[in-house]
Amino acid sequence: MRQERTVQASIFDVFATHEIGHELKAMSQWLDEHHDLLGLVARDLVRVGVKATGRQGLSAEAVLRCALLKQYRQLSYQELAFHLEDSASFRAFARLPWSWSPQKSVLQKTISAVRPETWEQVNRALLLGARQAKLEDGVVVRLDSTVTSALMHEPSDSSLLWDAVRVMVRLLKQADALVGGAGSPWHDHCRAAKKRAHKIQFTRGRPNRVQLYRELIVITRATLAYLKQASERLAVASTPSIALWQIQVRHYRPLVERIVRQSERRVLAGEPVPASEKLVSLFEEHADIIVKGSRDTEYGHKLNLTTGRSGMILDLVIEAGNPADSDRLLPMLERHIGIWGQVPRQAAADGGFATRNNLATAKAWGVSDMAFHKKAGLRIEDMVRSKWVYRKLRNFRAGIEAGISCLKRAYGLARCTWRGLDHFKTYVWSSIVAYNLVLFTRLKQS
Repeated sequence: MRQERTVQASIFDVFATHEIGHELKAMSQWLDEHHDLLGLVARDLVRVGVKATGRQGLSAEAVLRCALLKQYRQLSYQELAFHLEDSASFRAFARLPWSWSPQKSVLQKTISAVRPETWEQVNRALLLGARQAKLEDGVVVRLDSTVTSALMHEPSDSSLLWDAVRVMVRLLKQADALVGGAGSPWHDHCRAAKKRAHKIQFTRGRPNRVQLYRELIVITRATLAYLKQASERLAVASTPSIALWQIQVRHYRPLVERIVRQSERRVLAGEPVPASEKLVSLFEEHADIIVKGSRDTEYGHKLNLTTGRSGMILDLVIEAGNPADSDRLLPMLERHIGIWGQVPRQAAADGGFATRNNLATAKAWGVSDMAFHKKAGLRIEDMVRSKWVYRKLRNFRAGIEAGISCLKRAYGLARCTWRGLDHFKTYVWSSIVAYNLVLFTRLKQS
């Protein structure tokens, strides 16, 4: 059975005298004081069918600490595996036995298994500690939104069709291998699809591009027909390998059909497709199209954040779609009230959150001063008590930009490097917890 904690802490838990060593030691002490959180991690690591005997693997404590190390130092799994073997401070923080260093595959499997809800609970424990240490009281808050990109390339109809063809050809080759090459004949259209996809990028004039798109769509539909035939032919078999192959087919087939339909609507029919109906990646199908103001289009998920005077992230919501900021102010305030058990006395937000209804509702809930960076037709006297208070809150709101910048530059929040929506949420929350834990220890030491 997997252990929650290391049975016996190493007597060689010695951290370097470097600044990073001091931070790791302070972070380790906080984790030791909150070992009750390890039960949440241990439950996430449970897998159906895993036997209670045999090699135990990484303890829940080591998994949590390794995950924090990864986000704190922005390491790949390969780099993390190296530093855990090479650095005494890293090994001391991770509580690894000296006789064993985990491989990157073990680290990837265990760290990615921790659910985003678990990370949120760890963050709540951090906020409670900050409240008890009188570092954060949640009385004055600021709100803003940002975007974390998904792990995908810039989408286009031609690139999506080309991705669809090469994925289906890969599945067809796997099907042939499963039946020993005795399947029905099919033609590999990868080269033809790639040629047309590349040619579309450098072709001028809509009529010429439309003709190339017609050919590319025909190729995609032909390959899809091959895949359907292969799936029907292997439906009678029931081996585990074929069952796994069928799962992949059932996942990709509707996505490919959706790509073909939206390409026909957009390119051939010239019909505008709403952003909510567009598929921008075959591999990260959860990614949303996010446009903030007049800036470049991003593909990922919109994040709404609440921070306090300490700079710690008090709350985070990973949004579905691209909701307007003005629609998210009241839900974020409501969440804050639920977490802290009190209405913030003062709140500041970007101009995008400003509406008369938002201001009136926030005041009715008990927010004394509700300042928006841009007035958006609202009077200062309606928002706050005085112009001096408005300037103070407006300057206070600007500080959240520094926090977001630090999260993106130093904690990997600019782009998620993990695949899938659940892993996207886990990645974002683990970055938030690592950032908050480091900031908490620095504030406590200062």
